[in-house]
Amino acid sequence: MRHTLLSLGLIVCASSSHAELIINGQSSSPTIASAATSSYSSNNNFQNCLANLRSNAIASGVSATVYDHYTQNLSPDYSVIDKLNYQPEFKTDLWDYLSGLVDEERVQDGQQKLAQYQSILNRVAAQYGVPAETVVAVWGVESNYGNISGKYPLLQALGTLSCEGRRQSYFQGEFFTTLKILQRGDLTQDQLKGSWAGAFGHTQFMPSTYDRLAVDFDGDGRRDLVSSVPDALASTANFLKRAGWQTGIPWGFEVQANGVPASGRTNKTALSNWVARGVTRMDGSPIIQGNLSASTPAALLAPAGNNGPKFLVFKNFDAIYGYNAAESYALAIALLSDRLQGKSGIISAWPTDDAGTSRAERREIQKLLIQRGHDIGDVDGLIGDKSREAIQIEQRRLGLATTGRAGQNILRALRAERIMQ
Repeated sequence: MRHTLLSLGLIVCASSSHAELIINGQSSSPTIASAATSSYSSNNNFQNCLANLRSNAIASGVSATVYDHYTQNLSPDYSVIDKLNYQPEFKTDLWDYLSGLVDEERVQDGQQKLAQYQSILNRVAAQYGVPAETVVAVWGVESNYGNISGKYPLLQALGTLSCEGRRQSYFQGEFFTTLKILQRGDLTQDQLKGSWAGAFGHTQFMPSTYDRLAVDFDGDGRRDLVSSVPDALASTANFLKRAGWQTGIPWGFEVQANGVPASGRTNKTALSNWVARGVTRMDGSPIIQGNLSASTPAALLAPAGNNGPKFLVFKNFDAIYGYNAAESYALAIALLSDRLQGKSGIISAWPTDDAGTSRAERREIQKLLIQRGHDIGDVDGLIGDKSREAIQIEQRRLGLATTGRAGQNILRALRAERIMQ
């Protein structure tokens, strides 16, 4: 499991850093949120389960007083079990995934954040050796720069997942760690809201990752990834450094590799071997330059198959991958970081005749669907079930493949029809 990318409505897998996405009061007493509607039927008594977990929580370092205080009135939210068991009907192609995450809006917003936090990011880069653009790219993908951080109260969500569903032992550890965060006073319960699986803050750390790697960069004595941008950015850089980030080495770059099969991310070989096999940079410049040497280990990725873009990737790609164990995710971070450095995007075409759309284009599709009389809810760029159903109806009417995708073909067709009216 991994957090839901709320900014896109996509599902990806969980990793060591956090578990669902993406994406956001001072109170000394517990606050209880009402549970969302759920079809799940519990087999356990929630309060009995919490009572049974008490001794393990205390053994992990949670005081009895703190445990009792925060669990005595805690209610379950079984909607998180629905999320845990959710199997998406629509498969997201890589070009759709990337076109929404690495679009002009996110690039422009990221450039504004680079300027706004320049002095802090310079200090972060100096201390951890991770470029500002990479740190900001993680921020942009994880929570759209803090705009989408999640709404689930962590104790309620993690308490429920500790007692019901799959991977209860994993979630129990995250539940206990959340209680220890409250016990130390770094954050309040009101601040601890995030994804249904427990990821929280600007860059969506799971509680256990927070416990290991969060840093107090603003010097106020608290590690606050919710209200302190400096703490969040520095903690992200610390994660990447601890994951093996190598200063001065690129994550990778797009290449031409005609007839050279992909190796897979973990099967690296010396860069000189790829040169000898005829692999070249897309811009024609030498592959071995800067801090790269003939012996630098590299892997060849072809994430969309042999007919799509190909990339040589290095150790830093693995560091990004460690943040959320999915190559598509790592590629989104890497490509957004390139764009924030002023580099171009992917040059090669994706192997599709219906390319992906940006968030702005998805909002345009939704507006056009509403004009056609479809009730799809808000125009937000999030292509959910109602939008997909409406797209399928329009695709059938227009003689297009009924994929339900918000791609360029349906956008062009709806635009053309509007112009003719």
